[in-house]
Amino acid sequence: MFQSGSDVLRRQKRETKPTMKNTQAYQAFLKSPRKAQKHTTYFEIYDKLFTRYQGKEITFVEIGVLAGGSLFMWREFFGPKARIIGIDLNPDTKKWEEHGFEIFNGSQSNTNFWESVIKQIGKIDVVLDDGGHTYLQQITTLEMLLPHINDNGMLVTEDTHTSYMTGFGPRRYSFINYVKIMLDNINLRFGGFKSSKTETRVWSVQCFESIVAFHINRQATRLLSDVISNNMIDEDIKDFRYDDNVEFMRFDQVRRKLLLLKNVPGFRFLVKKIQRFLTDSGSQKSALKKYFKTATLRCGFNFMISFASALAVVA
Repeated sequence: MFQSGSDVLRRQKRETKPTMKNTQAYQAFLKSPRKAQKHTTYFEIYDKLFTRYQGKEITFVEIGVLAGGSLFMWREFFGPKARIIGIDLNPDTKKWEEHGFEIFNGSQSNTNFWESVIKQIGKIDVVLDDGGHTYLQQITTLEMLLPHINDNGMLVTEDTHTSYMTGFGPRRYSFINYVKIMLDNINLRFGGFKSSKTETRVWSVQCFESIVAFHINRQATRLLSDVISNNMIDEDIKDFRYDDNVEFMRFDQVRRKLLLLKNVPGFRFLVKKIQRFLTDSGSQKSALKKYFKTATLRCGFNFMISFASALAVVA
C-alpha cells in the first residue's frame, strides 16, 4: 500500500495503541475466536458508550456480521445475559446461529425487511450499524429503528467518514448532512421557538471521529424548555453581551437619547432592525468569517489527504 510522507507523519502523531490496549472492548476483541476488523480509534469510544450495559439483559443488534468475529466480541464484552442479534445480507452468516446468535438476512436499505425484523425481535436496547455504510443504508436504518429503541438505549452508526468519500451515494444526501438536519431539529425544541419540525425521537447526538451515537430518552425530549428562576433577590445586573461590539454600543447611546420616541409607531420595529443588522454584520461578521474560512480551509486540506489515502488503498 502506498503511503506518503504526510501519511506516515500523521500516523506518528496520532498513535493510539496504548489507549486502545487499556480498553475492555479491545480485550474482548482479542478474545474473539473468529476474525474481526475494527479501527484502532473505536475501542475507547465503545467503552465510553457501552460499559453501562455490561452484565445486563439487553438486546443488542449489530448490522454487518462479516466473518462473525464481532458477534463473539460483543458477547464477551456484554456478558452472557445479552441477546446478540446479527443483521447481514450474506445468507452464509446464518451459520452463526449454531453458536447461539440470532441472524436475520436482508438489506438494511429495505424498509419491508426492517418491518419484518422488528416484528420478530421486539424492542431493542443498542444498535450498532457497521453495515454497508452507504448513505441510503445508514439513513434507512436510523429511521426504521429509532422508534423501536428503549429509553436509555442508543443507536450507533460507524464509519461515518464515508460521508466525505465517493462511492457511497450522492454527497448532497450524505449521512452526516442528515445528522446536521437532525441537530437543527433538536435545537428547535427550545421553548422560545415555535416550530413543528422538532426532533423528539432522539434526546442527544454524540459525535466522534467516524462514529455518531444517537441517545434515546423520550421523557427528556418532551420536557418543556422554559426559563425558570430560583427566586433569589434580583440584583439587576447589567447585560454586557454586546459591549464588545463597538458599532452596536454607539447605536445604543443614540437609542437612549431618543427614548422619547419609543411610543411613535414603527420606532421599536426600526430599532430592532438596526440592532439585528449591527449584530449580523460589521466587525462581528468579519471576525466570524475569518473563523469559518480557517475551518473550511482546514477541512478542505484534510479531505484532500483522505481522498488521496482512499485512492492509495484502492490501488
